[in-house]
Amino acid sequence: MRPPVNDANQSAPPLTDRIFDVLQDSIIRGEIPAGSKISEPELAKAYGVSRGTLREAMSRLEERHLVVRAPNHGARVISLSYEELIETYQIREALGGLGCRLAVRNMTDSEIEELKRLLDEHEKSIEEDQGLSYYQKEGEFDFHYRILQGSRNKKLLTILDGGLYQLIRMYRYQFSNESPRPLLALKEHRRIVEAIEERDEDLAELLMRRHIRTARLSVEERHKKAMAKDGGNV
Repeated sequence: MRPPVNDANQSAPPLTDRIFDVLQDSIIRGEIPAGSKISEPELAKAYGVSRGTLREAMSRLEERHLVVRAPNHGARVISLSYEELIETYQIREALGGLGCRLAVRNMTDSEIEELKRLLDEHEKSIEEDQGLSYYQKEGEFDFHYRILQGSRNKKLLTILDGGLYQLIRMYRYQFSNESPRPLLALKEHRRIVEAIEERDEDLAELLMRRHIRTARLSVEERHKKAMAKDGGNV
């Protein structure tokens, strides 16, 4: 559990923003596991905030599809079924490929250079974690988000950022801890940037779709192994 959040630093963001950021980060990292029930009184006490502040942060998490509420059952961290997860990856593959094609047309040279520097930072982070995970902070620090921004397509960004982005971040990070994907994913990211820099729309879209498809196939393979181990009852 993270340490309490307080108002000691007056220059810090508003308290609700800070508790929201902490909770979202904990869910993305799996510190608050998928499917787990959330006790608002316990969390408010643990983080040293009022019930009202926590409730507001929880509402924002619900808007981002990271928390679900059900009558008489309270709030839980989202947990996708295998079928829902595969459908999410399929949508991500199609829209991610489109976003990459549009980024080739619309990203400036300076934005591409910034993207390359971002991947250098990601490489350092992976090395510091001994290649065990590939955690990307949201927004400007996220490779895929930067590509979507570079597409200049507001509708595309709204679709992914509004409903899928945080779910994708959560499963992407947590699955990276269970496979040798971090270094391979970084290598694939660099090849995508090279294609964007070369202004090759077809190659950039192909590489992005292949990159996301590889992640989906990894999920499918893991599911098959779990099914076989459990006698088909997963």
